[in-house]
Amino acid sequence: MVETHRPLRVLYVDHTAKLSGGEIALLNLLRVIDRSAVEPHVLLFSKGPLQSLLTDSSVTTHLLEMDNEVLETRKESLGVNSIFKLKKIELVVSQIWKVFKFIRENKIDIVHTNSLKSDVIAGISAKLAGVPLIWHIRDRIDGDYLPAKVASTFKLSAKIIPDLVIANSYATLSSLNDNQVKTNGHEIVVHDGTPLAQALLHRQMSKRKDGNTTIGIIGRISPWKGQHIFLQAAQQINRQFPEVRFKIVGSAMFDEQAYEKQIRQLATDLLLDEVVEFTGFREDVAQVLDELDIVVHASTTGEPFGQVIVEAMSAGRPVVATNGGGVPEIVNSQSVGLLVPMNNADAITEALKRLISDPNYASTLGEAGRQHVLQNFTIEKTARGIEQAYSKLTSTAKQTRPIHS
Repeated sequence: MVETHRPLRVLYVDHTAKLSGGEIALLNLLRVIDRSAVEPHVLLFSKGPLQSLLTDSSVTTHLLEMDNEVLETRKESLGVNSIFKLKKIELVVSQIWKVFKFIRENKIDIVHTNSLKSDVIAGISAKLAGVPLIWHIRDRIDGDYLPAKVASTFKLSAKIIPDLVIANSYATLSSLNDNQVKTNGHEIVVHDGTPLAQALLHRQMSKRKDGNTTIGIIGRISPWKGQHIFLQAAQQINRQFPEVRFKIVGSAMFDEQAYEKQIRQLATDLLLDEVVEFTGFREDVAQVLDELDIVVHASTTGEPFGQVIVEAMSAGRPVVATNGGGVPEIVNSQSVGLLVPMNNADAITEALKRLISDPNYASTLGEAGRQHVLQNFTIEKTARGIEQAYSKLTSTAKQTRPIHS
């Protein structure tokens, strides 16, 4: 049984150490998790910036490198059947065995996976070790996000493999249950929070020194993130408000560099080179937001959650966001942000015109959004929800089997 005088040893597993949305969410969580209740260990299958950031945050981090042939398998072909193709089976089984040994040798109490690949590999390891397993689902498991066969396999696996599923939004959970929203003892929702909510509480975000409005879109440069839609709206705004400037913050990942070249060319074709800046990837989110007056979210497919939206609202920046996935759970009324249809540059344009033309309205909307995030989407609230899930899971486990001491 777990000794009452020590915190739970929780092993967080992620196949990648690249700084994508799920990895940043994990980093934010572990920076504030209650160390008197949880002793976090992170296991990564590859090197990357997440590893050093976790170490700098005093999180014990381990590396069990895995062959690139498996690591580079795209989500479009991910699934139990595809992972266990003959040429990969030896690599996968070897990694499962290594993770199994790690769990046993380090007397792990809970395994908490943070990515689709780690769900499968570390999930099997945890089951073999007899340790309670949590799948943290941060992707919508649906045909518009994953191939149909992959989605159906994953949905079935989610009912069988993990002891608990944590979804980052009701939209994500709904996709796991064929668009039915239902929470129970096996599946819960814990929204991701932002550390900026408290960090920026007493900070006065600046206004552009030149008085001009700057509008930005922040996030990975990818077709479904809608940077092309943003540029189409920027062209329309530029015609009426030539003084407005635009920033595209982010870079391409996962072999999507071709799309980044396309949107850079699109900016040129739309005669926007003088008013659009491509900043590349930026880690200093607070500083980025300090450089913007309005933030646009233009995803063309429903976001599992929408972390950038929460971050922008926490800084008091008015947000224009596409209405899909988990976004309406954040922008739950037009009093805290403006929702527009997906794939609709004209709708984004009209919302932006309203904000540019009425600075007082923009300021009021931004402040309402900031208060909304402070009440509902702080990283501290996320951490308390995760800690409660651990407590319930271990209480149930103690009734069925012993947990390592």
